[in-house]
Amino acid sequence: MDSSAHALLSQWESFWVIVGSSAGGLTGLMFVVVALVRESALPRSPDSLNAFGTPNVLHFVAVLLLAAVLSAPWQRLKDPAHVVGATALAGIVYVLIVLRRMLRQSGYKPVLEDWIWHQILPLIAYVTLFVGAAGMSHDQFWALFAIGAASLLLLFVGIHNAWDTVAYVVATEKERT
Repeated sequence: MDSSAHALLSQWESFWVIVGSSAGGLTGLMFVVVALVRESALPRSPDSLNAFGTPNVLHFVAVLLLAAVLSAPWQRLKDPAHVVGATALAGIVYVLIVLRRMLRQSGYKPVLEDWIWHQILPLIAYVTLFVGAAGMSHDQFWALFAIGAASLLLLFVGIHNAWDTVAYVVATEKERT
């Protein structure tokens, strides 16, 4: 095993344990959020769930995948860089799919905050992830910081969006009673 790649990745072990565990736990939290929404009397549709709920689960799963990939005993940094890069590209494509879903759904009119948290920040995270993967494939030490920052941003986006959904349901339910 290339000792520099192993040494560099092992320095991030605690970070990825914390971030990966958080992503796994937060994925479970989304089941609770969806159950709360289901129990509400608010009108809902699969289109709205696909635009505003499902992306959070995918962001958490992406972070969980990154934690697993970057915790594996790779021999060279270039190998996990390809997986990280592919994850980033898939994330960018998915953000565009979510954009189409947000525009198509009619159950909720997105406001500026929704565009920022459901489109702009995830896109920034996945582009940063891609840049980090490119740097990692060229053995750049800063690349792991970019990948770590992108992972944290995806976690924060998912946490914000899950909270926003629950707060919206609670506030709207109170208005209806």
